[in-house]
Amino acid sequence: MARGTFGEIKVFEDFLHFEDNIAATGLATAIVNGTGYISVGDLGLVSVNEGSLAWTIDEPGGILAITTDTGDDDNVCLIAGRFQPGAAGLGGGGCETEWRFKFDGAATTFPAIYVGFSETMVFDTPVMPAEFATATMTYNGTGGMVGFNLDIDGTIDDFRALQGDAAAGGTGSGTTGVRASETLTADEWYVARVEIDQAGTSRCYLGHKGGQLDLIGDFTTAGITSTDQQYAVLMAENRTAAARVFEVDYGYGHGWRDWRNT
Repeated sequence: MARGTFGEIKVFEDFLHFEDNIAATGLATAIVNGTGYISVGDLGLVSVNEGSLAWTIDEPGGILAITTDTGDDDNVCLIAGRFQPGAAGLGGGGCETEWRFKFDGAATTFPAIYVGFSETMVFDTPVMPAEFATATMTYNGTGGMVGFNLDIDGTIDDFRALQGDAAAGGTGSGTTGVRASETLTADEWYVARVEIDQAGTSRCYLGHKGGQLDLIGDFTTAGITSTDQQYAVLMAENRTAAARVFEVDYGYGHGWRDWRNT
């Protein structure tokens, strides 16, 4: 007998319908600060300081435009989950997430970005899972993570694939991550896809301006504890005391239900 019909766990948000907390005309609506989740379609949103939400209405498809608040290190995080790559009992099968996004600013004012999976997430004051300054990646929190970091506090600005756990970089990621050697350009679309296998190995893909997704980080040594639960996240954080506009075309997360009786 089947255990149940719906073994897959999946969220895909294309921002094509209007939520009560976003004006249908494209006018901005304030983000509520420090109160945990608010709903943005099928995704949650948390932030440090308020900022605002709006629709981008001069491009096709549904696009959510998020304006951060104005302070240095103010941020916003879209979130879905939780997903568990593997399970001690029935279930597992890995998980994956994919996001399409763009940002405004100049080379000296781009926001920092994290996209991928993170085991640790604080809803009232979200913290970047990984940050890069000068030439060193810092892995924040105590949980596992895998994804991409972009941080203009580094000497060389780039997307970097990374995996880590317990505030340290994993094999193949270390103190630097893996550079994508990407051309950073404001107001151009980037696509990031991150996959975790049932055993905890992972892969990070990046695409730019409609080009193919390129494999940047292939972490063949398991850096994620497969029974740890992960949030799929896309996060932007100011690196200067000025608001940044962060546009998101879609967000996707996929995993499998754990059918254990516990």
